[in-house]
Amino acid sequence: MNHEQSLEYAKKYLEDLLSFFGVNVDIAASVEGDVIELSVPSTESNSILIGRNAETLRGLQYVVSTTLRNQDAAIVRVNIDIADYKRQRADKVAEKARGWIEEVRKTGDSHVANLNAADRRVVHQVAGEYEDIETFSEGEGRERRIIIAQKSS
Repeated sequence: MNHEQSLEYAKKYLEDLLSFFGVNVDIAASVEGDVIELSVPSTESNSILIGRNAETLRGLQYVVSTTLRNQDAAIVRVNIDIADYKRQRADKVAEKARGWIEEVRKTGDSHVANLNAADRRVVHQVAGEYEDIETFSEGEGRERRIIIAQKSS
């Protein structure tokens, strides 16, 4: 299965999967790098499809990605966003990260935050905008944390 077929398969598979929830929508699909981006428009079922702490959303991504892997698709990484939830979440996390960074700059003390992988990635990206700040992650699995600190001179 080539790139275009992988994209079409993922789009159709997610549309079929959502139809079981009674959600019949046209999903926007594109490829960015080696990731299939699937964008589901807003519906009355947003909260059900996203789930608590976006666990249902991550589950949908896992199912689509696993199905692509089982089909020997050229692209198997999938990012699903429902009603711009992930973009809005990333904006909120970026705002928090900027506050944490300002606090670290002011006090000199490191800041530790328990965040999921996607949120940690956002914090790393925001910290990259500051030359005097470094970030790194520690721990394993659900215990993984991000540390924001001033760079040593």
